[in-house]
Amino acid sequence: MNSSEQLCISLLRECKTLNNLKQIHAFALKTRLENDPFIAGKFLLLCAVSLADALDYGRRIFLHIPSPDVFMYNTLVRGLSESESPQQSVIAYIKMRRSSTSQPDSFSFAFTLKAAANYKSLNTGVQLHCQALNHGLDTHLFVRTTLVSMYAECGCINSARKAFDELSQPNVVAWNAIVTACFRCGDLKGAELAFNQMPFRNMTSWNVMLAGYTKAGELELARRSFLEMPVKDAVSWSTLIVGFAHHGSFYEAFGFFRELQRFGMRPNEVSLTGVLSACAQAGAFEFGKIVHGYMEKAGFNRIISVSNALLDTYAKCGNIGMARLVFAWMMEKKNIVSWTSMMAGFAMHGFGKEAVELFHEMEDVGLRPDGITFISILYACSHAGLIEQGCEVFHKMTEVYKIEPSIEHYGCMVDLFGRAGLLKEAYEFIIRMPIEPNAIIWRTLLGACSIHKNVRLAERVKEQLSELDPDNSGDHVLLSNIYAVTGKWKDVAAVRRSMTDRRIKKTPGWSMIEVDKVMYTFVVGEGPNGVIEEAYEKLGEIMLRLKVEGGYIPEIGSVLHDIEEEEKEDAVSRHSEKLAVAFGMARLCQGSIIRIVKNLRVCKDCHTVMKLISEVYKLEIVVRDRSRFHSFKDGSCSCRDFW
Repeated sequence: MNSSEQLCISLLRECKTLNNLKQIHAFALKTRLENDPFIAGKFLLLCAVSLADALDYGRRIFLHIPSPDVFMYNTLVRGLSESESPQQSVIAYIKMRRSSTSQPDSFSFAFTLKAAANYKSLNTGVQLHCQALNHGLDTHLFVRTTLVSMYAECGCINSARKAFDELSQPNVVAWNAIVTACFRCGDLKGAELAFNQMPFRNMTSWNVMLAGYTKAGELELARRSFLEMPVKDAVSWSTLIVGFAHHGSFYEAFGFFRELQRFGMRPNEVSLTGVLSACAQAGAFEFGKIVHGYMEKAGFNRIISVSNALLDTYAKCGNIGMARLVFAWMMEKKNIVSWTSMMAGFAMHGFGKEAVELFHEMEDVGLRPDGITFISILYACSHAGLIEQGCEVFHKMTEVYKIEPSIEHYGCMVDLFGRAGLLKEAYEFIIRMPIEPNAIIWRTLLGACSIHKNVRLAERVKEQLSELDPDNSGDHVLLSNIYAVTGKWKDVAAVRRSMTDRRIKKTPGWSMIEVDKVMYTFVVGEGPNGVIEEAYEKLGEIMLRLKVEGGYIPEIGSVLHDIEEEEKEDAVSRHSEKLAVAFGMARLCQGSIIRIVKNLRVCKDCHTVMKLISEVYKLEIVVRDRSRFHSFKDGSCSCRDFW
């Protein structure tokens, strides 16, 4: 090995980025080392497996190799199998089969079967199984284990079990694969049976059980399994934190994060993004700040995925200013997720113009937007009433960037027209859509009909929804409210009677507030307890003062017609967000910002009350409902009553 080869290999060993790789490749071309099989293989391995965003460059390198050997083909097949287009892995495998210099080995079949699993092509997987059989490699432990995973990903648990049962001496990896296969196919009992039958277990075995239980929503089983683990690693803690956060058990997720640190373990990238996700969903601003402080001390703010999660957390906790600071601190590290998250943050807070400006800034720096970016920017336009800009963005997406609109993009456009009161345009847009509108599209228009009190169109839209999703409680409630505010009480009664006959129940409204780093949840119709009683007592005092000083008149138009006026006022006063605000005012220090998270859209009466509280009590209130943020200050709302 000459000095040039030694230098090239040494440089490749230290290579960390695609730009560095390109420089080393230039050196290899200059010294005529690019066709050396060993060095070419090293380049491919870096591009396909080790470096992010280098796979396409690796494919171009591969095209210039005169006679690729089986290792080179396998490396490319492996990289493509884990890419966004795993089908390309199968194409590379086919080219290898046609090559006169390379024939598939056990790695070839395992990597290609992984690709078939990733895009859930049972037909491809079965053909590969047959070819492995012809080559005498189907009983190879590596191939057979991948067969188990492939059949499970394609939903064929019986075939997965058969592939496992035919193994004469399964190792722990194979046992873990069959347990995972059972969970993939929803067979919890089968997974537990296989786990209990394992002759030996490793840390992965326990973590597979944890991941399976949490993904299935069996949180108590996950907790029990976690407690039974002889040893817990970072993956165990991360799985539990992410799993509980994903299923809405935010307080438990925070508790596990505290326990992790109490046990002297260092949170990793996954556990940090998991707990930040819980903070974002729960609106736990104070706990999010604690996590941010830990990130700064431990140096995790340099990891792009964690910084993106922090940005998203601040935006969803109602502090768009902190989100902007995090975005600015990221500087050149920003990726498409960073830009899109910041646009989504602006959108949720009603800063449509800022979102559009950021979109153009992203284009100026040469970053190509993807489909999710366009969803965020269209959402921003719809929530700020930017009809012209929204139409321009939609046109740019299809004509300039050649991105095929998905149902979500069409939904944003319907919302854009509907919120602005252009109901006819919204309806015609749906009729002209090249894809079949789903229930969400029609429901978006029904919501707009509710805002603008268009009964005739609402009835037409409800007919469509009755065919697509007849038992959705929200649709019935929306139509009932439209009838109520327009005085059609017989129709209200008919809708409510239909809901009763079909046993359709309203989704209960809830609101959450963080006080002293503890989350409190208020649910409509919840039984009495100390917290509820404290909230009601404070709310009574607030409502009386609002009537005297603010001239508050309850918005009772959509409350049932056949109850007394006083009962109607009591019905709207019991909404969960009012209770949460009252509790916050009772417990929080003077001058604190009250932050509420609500699962449903805030009603007109609650919106009015929040504006009056902010004016009379000189408070700032931030409410995140199902649709967007409302920042109440000095008697006005950031949505400008456009929501």
